[in-house]
Amino acid sequence: MTIVNEKLAWRYATKKFDPTKSVPTDKLEVIIEAVRLAPTSSGLQPFELFVISNPEIRAKIREVAWDQAQITDCSHLLVFAAWDDITEDRVHMMFDLTNDVRGFKNEGWESYRQQLLGIVADRGTEANYQAAARQAYIGLGAALIAAAFEEVDATPMEGFDPSAVDKILDLKSKNLRSVVMLPIGYRAAEGDWLVNLKKVRRSRENFVTEIK
Repeated sequence: MTIVNEKLAWRYATKKFDPTKSVPTDKLEVIIEAVRLAPTSSGLQPFELFVISNPEIRAKIREVAWDQAQITDCSHLLVFAAWDDITEDRVHMMFDLTNDVRGFKNEGWESYRQQLLGIVADRGTEANYQAAARQAYIGLGAALIAAAFEEVDATPMEGFDPSAVDKILDLKSKNLRSVVMLPIGYRAAEGDWLVNLKKVRRSRENFVTEIK
């Protein structure tokens, strides 16, 4: 088994965090950087990451997230918030940033800019948001793998009221919408019913279809 698979076999959706343990800054930054470096369609990075340690804010979020204790007991709560629309300005922002970082303009890249502007204009606001939200899940996957490598526990969560979380974090003013959350921290020594159970996944034969 490779190291990456060993780490993925180790991780599980932690049900009870130890609230006395905090993720060190260096490990937290590794996880954040993995999200920042995650691939996204057309390189747009159409989502942002909120790293919440504030206990009052997390208590408010817990109230609109089925009272899940992980939200307040974890070390940090990561909230992935997608662009509410892939606007012309946002496309230009990322394409211009690419040109600035690379120090030149590429004719093919500029042609693709115009093509993409047409695509997002035709697709409309809600479809653009859904496209952005799917990219946020790529960032979530990167965070989960990075956390596993750092031996930091993590629990992906969709069980919350997005509109309520948006209000708590004032996301509407930032033209963002919450998509998924990820409490990170360290599992409690006792009280987690899932910790010692075998990981259950379908067999390779029942999961993978090879087409040659």
